[in-house]
Amino acid sequence: MRTAFTAEQLADPETAASAGAIRKCVHCGFCTATCPTYVLLGDERDSPRGRIELIREMLEQDGPPPASTVTHIDRCLSCLACTTTCPSGVDYAQLIDHARAHIETHYARPWPERLLRAAIPAILTHPRRLALALALGRIARPLEPLLARVGLAPLAALLRLVPSRAAKASPSLAAPSLAAPSLAAPSLAAQGRSRGRVVLLQGCVEPAMAPQIRAAAIRLITRAGFEVVLAEREGCCGALSEHLGRAEEAKALARANLKAWGGAGKFKAIVTTAAGCGTMLKAYGRVLGRDGAPAAARARDVLEFIAEVGLPPVAAPSGMAVAYHAACSLQHGQQIKEAPPRLLVEAGFEVRRVAEGHLCCGSAGVYNILQPELATRLRDRKAANIAATGAAVVAAGNVGCMAQLSPVLEAAMVHPVELLDWATGGPRPAALGAASAAAT
Repeated sequence: MRTAFTAEQLADPETAASAGAIRKCVHCGFCTATCPTYVLLGDERDSPRGRIELIREMLEQDGPPPASTVTHIDRCLSCLACTTTCPSGVDYAQLIDHARAHIETHYARPWPERLLRAAIPAILTHPRRLALALALGRIARPLEPLLARVGLAPLAALLRLVPSRAAKASPSLAAPSLAAPSLAAPSLAAQGRSRGRVVLLQGCVEPAMAPQIRAAAIRLITRAGFEVVLAEREGCCGALSEHLGRAEEAKALARANLKAWGGAGKFKAIVTTAAGCGTMLKAYGRVLGRDGAPAAARARDVLEFIAEVGLPPVAAPSGMAVAYHAACSLQHGQQIKEAPPRLLVEAGFEVRRVAEGHLCCGSAGVYNILQPELATRLRDRKAANIAATGAAVVAAGNVGCMAQLSPVLEAAMVHPVELLDWATGGPRPAALGAASAAAT
């Protein structure tokens, strides 16, 4: 694709990087087949190819974009399925993040949108605040249909995501505690001979909504022979801020984490149990340049890490049928596709693949809050494909996917690390409840 950036514009490293990415696009259209919004809407402007054209025009004009451009860019999930299918190697992540930052700086959104977009990182990136918000959300949950009818769809979408204490007999997500999610020890020793140390990203949303995931990850990693360090003063990875176009805020959060870790070199890996966080950690080199490169090189999803170092001996293979839901941030953002199902098979589970597994479930960070109508259509489509597997258990490597899908699935939903922990000597995941080990 041809560009017409000025020399002055290209002096900006961000614009230069985006210009290079735009020029790689040859308009082949491979991306349209895997883009969830194009599949749903059939509008060229809601395809990666169309959005790249809109981004080129917006950045070249270097001013406030028209509302129509903002609408189509806002509809992008950042699922990055397009990067998996692009034969030209277009760095779409660079383009969409730059576009959102430009919109945040140059476009005046209506005040309700500004308020909501400011509240999201102010609440979701602080586990105590999030736990309080979730507790209040349970009280307000009966108001969800009313909010939807009066045009407050984002607030209604927020309430739909709040886990209920009695949502089902085997809840996938725990009702949040108002106490700050934490562990007593900042470091947990390896079992047996130590093979090294890893720092485990503690996360923001996951500790409040699904603390059992981190507990399972710690047991599994220490069982594999690694000391687990929980860094003090560590915070949000910056992904939510990045997706909202708050680029400087995202950079500040990333720098704070680098400081908390005291340099990545002393750890074998920086491990995360949330695939969305892992994608952001691996982008620290792009976000922070040379300063972030060492951390990005050591960032590992927990399933990726276990695949590299080896699964501990399987103590109790169950043979349980599991539908594996591939989170977009894992399969597209990090290109980790085969390791998770392979580990589940190695641990003694029967893995069933989900049809249209490349399409997003609609969670996409906070997309289900900002774009509830499209997110719901994607959720229902994904839930139908999962149900068609007939599995009584669904494994998903991202808490956002779990929150999105759990309310509309009969099957129990767990993180794969919970199943791997169980198979290698840990406790049976509480979310499985009465699900039979022989369930099909």
